[in-house]
Amino acid sequence: MNGEPTNPTTALNELVLAPPGYRYTALFSLICLFLLCILWELWLAPLKPGGSLLFLKAVPLAFAIRGVAKGSHYTLQWSSMLVLLYLMEGVVRVMSDPPGPSILMAWFEIFFSTVFFFSAILYVRPAKKAAKLASKLEKEQGVHRN
Repeated sequence: MNGEPTNPTTALNELVLAPPGYRYTALFSLICLFLLCILWELWLAPLKPGGSLLFLKAVPLAFAIRGVAKGSHYTLQWSSMLVLLYLMEGVVRVMSDPPGPSILMAWFEIFFSTVFFFSAILYVRPAKKAAKLASKLEKEQGVHRN
């Protein structure tokens, strides 16, 4: 594009088109994080032998899966903030858990939550730019009308 586009609607449509790879990456990492949380606390490296109720930490992630699969910007925004709690838990458990498989699970949690966070942000970013541009155009048109 050379300079400012002449049609604001065309400019907004071009900005809103985010690469679908970011959404698929976010969805894949979210599902992996969900499954990891369940498997970790029930079978792989539970806090107590036989599993613990800490597997319920996966429940909030389940609420986000459908919206992320559909590409809902709202869901991707709030779930990107939610996943930071899982990142924080992973860091704490890497530093505090006794040596063993739990530390490996914590590293996987850190990895999946980081991948989800960045892919969700990169997917939503064009829509945020479009909203900012629309607001700017709306203000300019309002100023010229008066």
